[in-house]
Amino acid sequence: MRTKHKGKILIVDDDEDILLTAKIVLKQKFSHIRTVSDPHQISQMLEQEDYELVLLDMNFTAGFTSGKEGLRWLKKIRKMEAAPQVVLMTAYGEIDLAVRAMKEGAADFVLKPWDNDSLQQTIIAALDKKPAEVPLERNELPASAKPAIPAPVIIGQSAAMHSVSNIIAKVAKTDANVLILGEHGTGKELAARALHQQSLRADQAFVHVDLGAIAETLFESELFGHVKGAFTDAREDRAGRFELASGGTLFLDEIGNLSLPLQAKLLSALQSRRVTPVGSNKVTPIDIRLLCATNMPLYEMVKEKKFRQDLIYRINTVEIMLPPLRDRREDIPVLAEHYLSIYCEKYQREKMLMSAETMKRLQHYHWPGNIRELQHALERAVIMGDPNILITESNASFGLSTESLETPAYKLEEVEKAAIIKAINKNNGNMSKAAKDLGLGRTTLYRKMHKYGL
Repeated sequence: MRTKHKGKILIVDDDEDILLTAKIVLKQKFSHIRTVSDPHQISQMLEQEDYELVLLDMNFTAGFTSGKEGLRWLKKIRKMEAAPQVVLMTAYGEIDLAVRAMKEGAADFVLKPWDNDSLQQTIIAALDKKPAEVPLERNELPASAKPAIPAPVIIGQSAAMHSVSNIIAKVAKTDANVLILGEHGTGKELAARALHQQSLRADQAFVHVDLGAIAETLFESELFGHVKGAFTDAREDRAGRFELASGGTLFLDEIGNLSLPLQAKLLSALQSRRVTPVGSNKVTPIDIRLLCATNMPLYEMVKEKKFRQDLIYRINTVEIMLPPLRDRREDIPVLAEHYLSIYCEKYQREKMLMSAETMKRLQHYHWPGNIRELQHALERAVIMGDPNILITESNASFGLSTESLETPAYKLEEVEKAAIIKAINKNNGNMSKAAKDLGLGRTTLYRKMHKYGL
């Protein structure tokens, strides 16, 4: 068992489920964790014990999403003698709010729901920082203070992936709109992040919007923003995703899920390069680089009058088609090595190797779930396999058949995860049909997919 990191951590959130989950995740790496649900107890807790880091929620009052409460408590903590590092967490991805928090002295921030590994690494990195003696007051963060974003890695030696990499390299430095097409699990978001990281806007915001997870009634509020009082739950002014991405990159994922009325509203904003927040008459100009992605057949949808042809012309100055894994089988060994390394590190296993026979079977499998399915198969192999021996079909459960759930019946989360993968594969990535088969609402399905990293 590896030695746990030193450092006393205080977690502050009004949601008991968040406190419990964060404690369980961080207990894997840190030996001293305390939780508190009332932020008014922070001062007392810090006086009683020397904490090196506070993991602090940004919203404590029901219905408030402005983050002002978190910023207020951040300022109070930073004024204390021998102030600990502060990492802020929020369920809302406001880039400008995160930047403001960094200016006020926060070490970093995480978005809920978080990836467990990312949360652990963020806390480790924050503990390694020297405390900022005076909060920054400049209008922009210095490069050294910005959260480090690892460059996306597109893995593949096949001719198809060389072609994709070449297109990305050519178009990245321009502001051309890019439409990324490909089946479910082929790495469309990874390609979008690679385009952003290689662009002239790399030091600006990358705002990812899953259009399939936004209710029609909230579309304008989420994309264009709203002002206080615009509707019942609009208790604070809130910037939309277009405004947050201005100067950087806006990535509209699952664009094929938009209804025709919402397509018209999106097209209007893209043509005018300006938005009007809900409840306001003020027009806000926007400067974005637009990336879109879908696994749906947009051109067939145009023929069926389900997708606007003028919107396609607007979003696809350049198209990138990501090949399915079955068409790039020569990349499977290098992908397998990559994910084996990642999961051996994650689950604290010694380096694991794969038998030639097993690798051959992986290369002959159809992979309806593409790279994502391969990734999950290798994760299971690392969990179920014995360390220091070859991974073979007899000692690791790959679960390659989409006709059965090859997971232990007593692991409820694994069964649910496998059921979701099966439903998505069965319906060729159609989330509405997959959700219906599972007996879930589409929003619930997206939330569970995020939970399991799908």
